[in-house]
Amino acid sequence: MPTAPDAPRDHDGPPGPPDDGPAGSAGALLLCRARPGSVAPAAPLLRERAVLVGAGAGWSVLVPEGRPWRHDAEPVDRVLTGWATALAVGSSWPVLALWWDADRGGFTLASGFRRPVGYEWLADGTPVGEDEAVRTFAARLGLDPVLDVQALEPLTRPDPEADAAARVRGLLAVLTRAGLLLPPGLDPGTPADRLHAAAGALPDAEPVEWADRRGAVEAGLHAVEGGPLGPWLRGPRARALAAAQVLLGVPLAAWGLRHRGGGWVVAGTVLTARGLLGLAYDRLRTRA
Repeated sequence: MPTAPDAPRDHDGPPGPPDDGPAGSAGALLLCRARPGSVAPAAPLLRERAVLVGAGAGWSVLVPEGRPWRHDAEPVDRVLTGWATALAVGSSWPVLALWWDADRGGFTLASGFRRPVGYEWLADGTPVGEDEAVRTFAARLGLDPVLDVQALEPLTRPDPEADAAARVRGLLAVLTRAGLLLPPGLDPGTPADRLHAAAGALPDAEPVEWADRRGAVEAGLHAVEGGPLGPWLRGPRARALAAAQVLLGVPLAAWGLRHRGGGWVVAGTVLTARGLLGLAYDRLRTRA
């Protein structure tokens, strides 16, 4: 399973070095099982320029610019794990991160407060994950426990004719039964710059800009109100939930800082911000 990612960076500094080596071939997609209108308020939390488009019935895809791995030399799998976790925490919809570089390819599924589950393949398609992860993946997405799991199982077996990109395409083929339909040009194995350009050219493309501190707070509030935690915004349950988010978020962010797991810093920061917002919101509404 992919490890925790480094944090996305702000974009107000000078541009990094030009793409070269493995970073130049890396790419990623964030598939959200929700309509674009539900994803748009939370997307700025990533602090990454991206394009948001629809991807079939009840699905959306965020196509990131890829600055963390293209210019800041951060591992694409670690970045994507953190982004998926940050989007999924407190949302009613799961987030599937697909990623690839010159050496590997794989996926990470994040849903709520659950531990993310993932799988990966070497560049030649050799499986290096645990079979149980694929079954857990199917269960969390609500896929058919018989037909879809049987269709996923070949992805965990050796196949000399399938490289990492073909494995990811095989995963996407199974998800078409759940309504997923990737727009043209968003093909696994494509570098991030080409993916971003292809997504931006689509008719329903919606650009996403990174959020400053105020924007992040507003995005966090919108994400909470639009998610399953909306009914928990006031009263004893709301205060208990907000306190739990702060108690979980602070050590999570601290752990990420100590271990250079910036994606976990993002997730911890989002949790802490949402908890503080929840406490403040409850207090303001109580006084009103």
